[in-house]
Amino acid sequence: MKLIVLLFFFLHLDSITIVLSSSPRAPALYVFGDSMFDNGNNNFLPTLAKVNFLPYGVDFAEGPTGRFTNGRTIPDYIAEYMGLPYPPPYLSIKESTPITGLNYASGTCGILPESGIQWGKCLTLDDQIELFQRTVQSELPKYFKDTNQLMDYLSKSLFVFSIGSNDYFYMYLEPNVFHQSKIYTPEEFADLLLSRLSQRFERLYNLGVRKLVMLEIGPVGCIPSITRNRANQNGKCDEESNQIVSYFNHKLPQMLRNLTSTLQASTFVHGRFGWLLYDAIMNPSNYGLADSSNPCCTTLFSGATICIPLPKACINPDDHVFFDGSHITEALVSVIAAHCIDDTSVCNPPISQLIQM
Repeated sequence: MKLIVLLFFFLHLDSITIVLSSSPRAPALYVFGDSMFDNGNNNFLPTLAKVNFLPYGVDFAEGPTGRFTNGRTIPDYIAEYMGLPYPPPYLSIKESTPITGLNYASGTCGILPESGIQWGKCLTLDDQIELFQRTVQSELPKYFKDTNQLMDYLSKSLFVFSIGSNDYFYMYLEPNVFHQSKIYTPEEFADLLLSRLSQRFERLYNLGVRKLVMLEIGPVGCIPSITRNRANQNGKCDEESNQIVSYFNHKLPQMLRNLTSTLQASTFVHGRFGWLLYDAIMNPSNYGLADSSNPCCTTLFSGATICIPLPKACINPDDHVFFDGSHITEALVSVIAAHCIDDTSVCNPPISQLIQM
């Protein structure tokens, strides 16, 4: 299995090389979400959730840029496959807006506007959509001769989302001032999040979005930030936390199908990120990994936070599932991205088909 995964990855890299030397497969890639996708927006915000320092980016060509991992993110790999430059952080743009896409994602943010405020300011989901609306209505029109041409460009572009885990981590699973677990049952909380997310996706549709991939929430009960703070752990994961999040993941596909069926000429894709990550944690050797429990970098509180600045990361990050207390390494990122691009069991339709539709 390890050989198969590595062979699949190398074949994928070959395809990226071919694409980058030819015309892009789609006009643009737009990125939304949380720290899984943030590539530097938090650098420009008053927040403690900044990772623009080593050992973050230790395996990235540009060094520590604000990506919450040692190397590339899932959107980076998708951009390479599409033959596009990495979408820059929206807050980093000083002059002309790139027509090849932008990244609005922001670490610690969630679907609910209160998620992650313990860390400081982040771009909430509503903030991100507001910024995209500004992009569509004020910044992009100068590149197109009329509205029809702009809408055609948006309909052929790809939009990717990773959001929701912080709503559980900061609003439901951990003690906080909001006490959502005392107000909602797990199923009710999932319904609340999905209802709000559906409304925001419909708003994006009205702005011109037609092809959108939404990754499900990962197994938060397996991340070191959770497992290191749970007493009497008898395994790799706190399955009670995973069960609570499972209500969201089980209901997400139907919500996306409803949008696809009711919003004309749209395709909302469910990405089985949680299932794939859980399998890698339970069976790391199948993915060419060795350690699925410990962070690669040095952190505070025995692995339960982001990395401490400057100390070197572990000798071989490619052996680890987790880079810090919450985020995965580039080694696993590359596998997940490759599966979503080509594997119908993870993303259906996969990105390779979606961008041709």
